[in-house]
Amino acid sequence: MKKCISSLGLGVAALLPSWAMAAVPAIDKADNAFMMICTALVLFMTIPGIALFYGGLIRSKNVLSMLTQVVVTFSMVCILWVVYGYSLAFSEGNAFFGGFSTVMLKGIGITSQVGSIYQLIHVAFQASFACITVGLIVGAIAERIRFSAVLIFVAVWLTFSYLPMTHMVWGGGYLAADGALDFAGGTVVHINAAVAGLVGAWLLGKRVGFGKEAFKPHNLPMVFIGASILYIGWFGFNAGSAAAANEIAGLAFINTVVATAAAILAWVLGEWIARGKPSLLGASSGCIAGLVAVTPAAGTVGVGGAMVIGLAGGFAGLWGVTTLKRWLRVDDPCDVFGVHGVCGIVGCILTGVFTSASLGGTGYAEGVTMAHQVWVQIFSIIVTLIWSGVVAFIAFKIADVIVGLRVPEEQEREGLDVNSHGENAYNQ
Repeated sequence: MKKCISSLGLGVAALLPSWAMAAVPAIDKADNAFMMICTALVLFMTIPGIALFYGGLIRSKNVLSMLTQVVVTFSMVCILWVVYGYSLAFSEGNAFFGGFSTVMLKGIGITSQVGSIYQLIHVAFQASFACITVGLIVGAIAERIRFSAVLIFVAVWLTFSYLPMTHMVWGGGYLAADGALDFAGGTVVHINAAVAGLVGAWLLGKRVGFGKEAFKPHNLPMVFIGASILYIGWFGFNAGSAAAANEIAGLAFINTVVATAAAILAWVLGEWIARGKPSLLGASSGCIAGLVAVTPAAGTVGVGGAMVIGLAGGFAGLWGVTTLKRWLRVDDPCDVFGVHGVCGIVGCILTGVFTSASLGGTGYAEGVTMAHQVWVQIFSIIVTLIWSGVVAFIAFKIADVIVGLRVPEEQEREGLDVNSHGENAYNQ
């Protein structure tokens, strides 16, 4: 466990459950206040951040369906997290799953602690990560999936993909023991969600009229507002992963600022060169690309490394939503895989490079070389891709058998807002 904690870095070590801590530090009121603020910021990222960002990207006849999917899956994940999710992710178990010792938060009292914070705050903070991970997926399957199918998929995928990935990386499991570095969720959140979204988009098939009609974002100001909320909320996402108001949180904070700015400039420059005009959509997408890319690295790389990761993420994300999207021939309306998948992969690999003390990072575990760390990072990506992909395929197939995945064509043409929810976003 000593090797596991040192390899994960100070921030993630603080997230480990109390049974994995060698000594229990005193409760720090400043750390608790900091973590409550960070938790609220991450919750704000999903509602309204993801909801508005994705809602603006799709067509007006489906915007309410997107908002409804986000808020209802958010609520569903919150309940499942308390019932058994936290226990399977963070209690003592095997290399892939935790146990059932804290089901319904059994044994967690108001004075129980993880590191210098109360454990109930840790429960809430980690719940916010589970919520946004599921929220990311729905952007890839938008505008043609049955609402009931979304709920069935979420219950299965959360249980058998998100929870074991969390345990493997942050709960002292398989990838943690291997020395994988993932400060705030490159594998657990972004690659995990992106692969699930890609599988869902492939199984659902393309939207009616895709490739023949112009499918443009219906509200770019909404997209910008959503991206802005995500940017601000991400400081809770990354800095909060230090689990204390300390120097690692400060490092994660400045790295998030710098990497995101670099990615916005990279995306806009690439778009300007390729298409002749910079766009607000490009700047907003570049913002998300930078945030995703720096997430696994935020607490272990130096500011210079974060800048390079941001630049790489900006260019990689632009490639992901243009060239790669054409190669895959999959209809991903909100470019979940092109941004979260591609930039998550780039960020995870570069974490292995720029964590090096010689490049300004906090340094590797004792005896670990850059080549070894990069391989460990690549291996963790491969595990995530396979694990999430297989579970997502099974989860969508279960939903298909029970209720059917896709709405009828006539309902899809008319829009999900009216047919699935009986509402209109914009009354004429």
